[in-house]
Amino acid sequence: MPKSTEYEAKTPDAQGFIAYDDQENAVWRDLVARQLPAVRAHMARPYLNGLKLLDLPADRVPQCPDVSAKLGALTGWRVQPVPALIGFGRFFGMLSERTFPAASFIRKRKHFDYIEEPDIFHEIFGHTPLLTDPAFAAFSQAIGEAGTRCDKADYSWLIRLYWFSIEFGLLREDGALKALGSGLASSVTELPWSLSDGPEHRPFDVIDMLRTPYRIDIHQPVYFVIEDLDELFAAARRDLLADIAEARRLGLHAPKYPPKDAA
Repeated sequence: MPKSTEYEAKTPDAQGFIAYDDQENAVWRDLVARQLPAVRAHMARPYLNGLKLLDLPADRVPQCPDVSAKLGALTGWRVQPVPALIGFGRFFGMLSERTFPAASFIRKRKHFDYIEEPDIFHEIFGHTPLLTDPAFAAFSQAIGEAGTRCDKADYSWLIRLYWFSIEFGLLREDGALKALGSGLASSVTELPWSLSDGPEHRPFDVIDMLRTPYRIDIHQPVYFVIEDLDELFAAARRDLLADIAEARRLGLHAPKYPPKDAA
């Protein structure tokens, strides 16, 4: 996430609801209308099944209490509004408690095509569909629990597993490559790019993922492909702190992208 932002968190009322204005609701409506065709064509079934279960409103920004009620009944998770920027420690802690932190603002029209920091469109449209599935929900919780046990110096290592799976993971489905991650579901340009011949597609491997650096402000040059979801769910049962120690011993891979100031 960027170190500064022009966006401010919105404050929920006593019942947890936020008063979005007509312009904000229109941005949500237009984002959903633009993204749905690509999502239906390119996203994997677990995401699409979750999107159907949530039945998010198409004409207004969803409210966290409404989404939480549906998630709670399915997997025991909830969504809690947070400021745009939270630290890894708080992020992992919330995941460990089956709480997904959702930025409460929605992007401005001038940032319609791309916003560097996550907004509520990314958080709700991108993330919550997978949290309707007990196995994906357990995987996210396991990463959160590992984060509460590791040293702060290990946060940047652990988050790469989340980044290359829940945020930008790919899945082989009936022989076809599909997108799984929330960052792809909410990006009109990166979703088709991730499935093209442009980036490198690597097999799912926890240690390899922990060693692979990334940048948040570009389309990823590398994506990891899950051939069988059992691969992903088995990672939740691994000793992730031992995996981090092994990744540290081996060291980071050389980045496949230019430094930010040279981009």
